[in-house]
Amino acid sequence: MSNKSHIWGIDLGGTKIEGVVLDRDKLTEPLCRIRIDTEAEQGYEHVVSRILHLLEKMKSETGLEPDAVGIGTPGTTDPYTHLLKNSNSTHLNGKPLWKDLERREGVKFVMANDANCFALAEARLGIVQDVKPDAQIVFGVIMGTGVGGGVVVNGRVINGHQGIAGEWGHNFLDESGGACYCGNSGCVEKILAGPSLERYYESISGEKKRLRDIVANRLNDPFAEKTIDRLVHFFGKGIASVINILDPEVIVIGGGVGNIDDIYDRGVKSATKFAFNTYLETRIVRPKLGDSAGVFGAALLTI
Repeated sequence: MSNKSHIWGIDLGGTKIEGVVLDRDKLTEPLCRIRIDTEAEQGYEHVVSRILHLLEKMKSETGLEPDAVGIGTPGTTDPYTHLLKNSNSTHLNGKPLWKDLERREGVKFVMANDANCFALAEARLGIVQDVKPDAQIVFGVIMGTGVGGGVVVNGRVINGHQGIAGEWGHNFLDESGGACYCGNSGCVEKILAGPSLERYYESISGEKKRLRDIVANRLNDPFAEKTIDRLVHFFGKGIASVINILDPEVIVIGGGVGNIDDIYDRGVKSATKFAFNTYLETRIVRPKLGDSAGVFGAALLTI
């Protein structure tokens, strides 16, 4: 049976697809939460079938039918062509995922970039409710293998006229970042993403290391310290451009790079230096929901 007292969300990742059913009155207590493998190597049509398979499992476990399903995706759905674009899961680019799912499932799908879902969940259910529950503007940052962002205003995702709102990862930051897959050079992602920091470390040390080892060994390794200094400087410069345009009350930092402590003290000082103000009241904080944020945010898209 259909039940409007529950909301449904799916987080489509490169290796895993996760689904959740939430009670509207107890949004942080899932009625059902299931993960399956994406099996992306088998192509687009197979990924569509995996999403539909997950939905069947969710229906079976709950005995419910969705009225609408929110789905967080890598990349974004173009509002004009309705095709997915800008996804690092390249098999999805140029595909009508939204329309294919609605046609085959027969219910409404509400889609947003995974960073938007992260921002929405942290704004409405997560850390923002602890530090600034009356915040009007929240910016959610993902800094991991890539760099993305999402904008939430008054509890609603802002997708933008072309579906690219919040994509600060492809703003120009510094030419030293080099060529980016997007076709430009010196993007935020090419400097602040985990692999970019690892490449920088290798370029100055001659040694290849994982980011977590670079951070752990920084006190005994001048090249590691220089890499973290680079992160702090350019994080401040990059995020200040977001602050100057949006002036959010809260910025939430997710992704593996967001676990680096320096961002929340030295990084904030760097942002203060570059922001168009003499002080910085913006709260720059860690997320609260962990790996729940993406799928919870997807479900919240439907209400």
